[in-house]
Amino acid sequence: MKENNQQAATKNIKIGATRTYIKHVTAADFARFEDGLVHAVCSTFSLAQAAEWAGRLFVLDMKAEDEEGIGTCLTINHKAPAFEGDSITIVATLEKYDVYEVICSYKATVGERLVADGQTGQKILKKEKLARILAPKKV
Repeated sequence: MKENNQQAATKNIKIGATRTYIKHVTAADFARFEDGLVHAVCSTFSLAQAAEWAGRLFVLDMKAEDEEGIGTCLTINHKAPAFEGDSITIVATLEKYDVYEVICSYKATVGERLVADGQTGQKILKKEKLARILAPKKV
């Protein structure tokens, strides 16, 4: 029986493996809403986006050329501020990989200080299926 590309790519990726992403905080990451600046620190939204990217690093290693990842869940426990100029290290740990589902826990730190932790989830789907799912529905 012949392995598909995804099976071949993932046989060396084990539960407990990690991927690291470093997010450099800029003013663009500050907490802002329609009524203006809330505070000049990295927003929960920006942290969440960086956490998703750290988990996506697994997807990039696992998906075949005709596949793409799509986010399915995200939890974030924002515990401490990160300031402009800080480098946030986000370490994603593979917790579950089941056929097409990728679940990671993550920790985001600045030095020894825990900034956030949580979990991300993504599914790997064929690009053509994803295009059908995401196509606008005619009413």
